[in-house]
Amino acid sequence: MLEITPDLLLQAYRIGVFPMGESRDDPKLYWLDPRMRAVLPLDGFHLSHRLARTVRSGHFEVSADTGFAETVRACAEPRPGHPESWINEPIVALYSELHARGHAHSLECRVDGRLVGGLYGVSVGAAFFGESMFSRERDASKVALVHLVARLIRGGFKLLDCQFMTEHLRSFGAVEIPRDSFKKLLAEAIDQPATFQRELGEDPCAIVQESTRTS
Repeated sequence: MLEITPDLLLQAYRIGVFPMGESRDDPKLYWLDPRMRAVLPLDGFHLSHRLARTVRSGHFEVSADTGFAETVRACAEPRPGHPESWINEPIVALYSELHARGHAHSLECRVDGRLVGGLYGVSVGAAFFGESMFSRERDASKVALVHLVARLIRGGFKLLDCQFMTEHLRSFGAVEIPRDSFKKLLAEAIDQPATFQRELGEDPCAIVQESTRTS
């Protein structure tokens, strides 16, 4: 079996392929190239009034890249309806190396210093590949997603890949497209410049709403 290295992993993302584990305790990885792909248009994010109020309330302290490995491991924890996880130790190690190289990022939501939600993903060119998210408190992962979208908009990203469609993602405006259509979008984004915004300095809701109005 070909060893998956960080360099090979980046090459795979460039052609739309990504790895997953069979289970949390199984060290093997396998490649996926889904027939249908979920993407979240950055100019079509559905931000409800209730969620905007939650984001602006300041209840969650949101940061970027301040707890990457902790966020990945939290995404692998059992949750209601999902006792098993595809995130195993090789995944943690590989993506931690991508993070060290500046190609993987996390958003963290904390309350009183406790990590209560977040997400992580991979950036290559102007494409961002969302990997997983988690919540230990209501709305924590949703708030992280709003902040992610705002950072990607400000950073000049063109594509937010969500891999597989869920009703949760659909509620935010995600759409499912065929593999060939996804790879055309990917080819257009992968070699364009973009910068992941660790510090935002603006109201993320205003950024998202402005992008939606001008699309």
